[in-house]
Amino acid sequence: ADLEELCRNFFDSDLHLSLLEAVEKDLTSGASSSYLASNLGLPLARRRTEKDFNALVSKWNELSVIEKDVSSIRPVYASKDFLEVLVAVRCPNALPEMTDTRWGLIHAPLRCKTIDQLRLDYHDLAISLSQTGVDDECLPDGDVEREKLTVKVLESGSAPLAQELAKRGVPLSYRVTGHAEQYLQGLKQAVLDHDLLVDALIFKDVKLTAANNDMYFVFEDYLHMILLMFSRDPAIVGVYRRCCATAPKAYLNGRVGDESAAVAYPPSGVIPFHGFALLLCPLCFLYPDPKELYLVFRELYTRHFYKLHVISSEPDSILGLCALFESLLQTQEPELFHHLRSEGIQPLRIAFRWMMLAFSGLLLPEQVLLLWDRIVAYDSLTILPLFAVGVFSFRKHNLLQTKSFSAAEAVLSDLTTLSVGPILQLTLFARYND
Repeated sequence: ADLEELCRNFFDSDLHLSLLEAVEKDLTSGASSSYLASNLGLPLARRRTEKDFNALVSKWNELSVIEKDVSSIRPVYASKDFLEVLVAVRCPNALPEMTDTRWGLIHAPLRCKTIDQLRLDYHDLAISLSQTGVDDECLPDGDVEREKLTVKVLESGSAPLAQELAKRGVPLSYRVTGHAEQYLQGLKQAVLDHDLLVDALIFKDVKLTAANNDMYFVFEDYLHMILLMFSRDPAIVGVYRRCCATAPKAYLNGRVGDESAAVAYPPSGVIPFHGFALLLCPLCFLYPDPKELYLVFRELYTRHFYKLHVISSEPDSILGLCALFESLLQTQEPELFHHLRSEGIQPLRIAFRWMMLAFSGLLLPEQVLLLWDRIVAYDSLTILPLFAVGVFSFRKHNLLQTKSFSAAEAVLSDLTTLSVGPILQLTLFARYND
């Protein structure tokens, strides 16, 4: 759809223009290539010396042992910075009384689905239907019939059937089967040939997040390898055109302002934020082959996860997901929402990071993958705010006792004991079945 159609479907064109301005003025200003280079005193890109080239080749499978000084590097932005940009978005055409009645943080007049509409969308998650990760936990040998069905679907080679299968979860041992990928040697060569400034951001992010995570630290070498190649992949930059956003730019030969000399920087157009590496981590359990790991991650990012990191008018972009979360929490848990707001607590300030990271690093890896199964199966990210609301409902009793943001944050700090399937089912259908 073109820009005008998107604006008509979701909100006024003036609001869409303000979204683009918010990105370019508030967020991209801090993530632009020129900003990074000037503040860190480092070149955007340089050809590696022969010594550096040989060192990188010899350590390609153990990049974490390379001594790279990233002490002066800090993440360009984190989830809280991105949230402030979204909170600042307003519709210039909206009357004051229209926005003053909104109790949440998101004031953009977005159209959100009701819980009844979501029940229709996610009817395969009904409590009466068996789910991988829920019902098979009660069986000594797992769900044998479900595994037989999985084998038949994979043998058929049908993508639509595989998508239908994933709606109720995919047995862990069968997730990898059926992925046919090829390795792009050119990306590796691009990493070996040139040192980019974003490489330091990648190393820093991996050190701060995955390397300090008990579940993911063993994959540190993989993370460096895959994310370095990801930053060089020009096929990824196309996602910005889909959502009418602008990729970060650099200028060749110092010709700043000359659009004929402008190029996407990095080539992928993705500036890694604090926690970006966590989006790759769960897949490391499934794909021991770096070639498969890279291509599956790239596919997930360009189909789904990029929407979590750009501002656009798509209903399942991060702005729409935030609005849906606040709408659902108000309608499904009015007592809890009112209590939190009366204590000056905005629930979205807690849930935003969950959604921006697609819950990676927060749930156990197996549960993250079960959640991502549904993203792929339904081709939608709306499962994220649904699950986030479910987490608040699950911890409702304790949250009603809280009197401060820090106390509420503490109640929701550990999500590793949660199971995705039951919480999704209860969020969608518990009141419906009462």
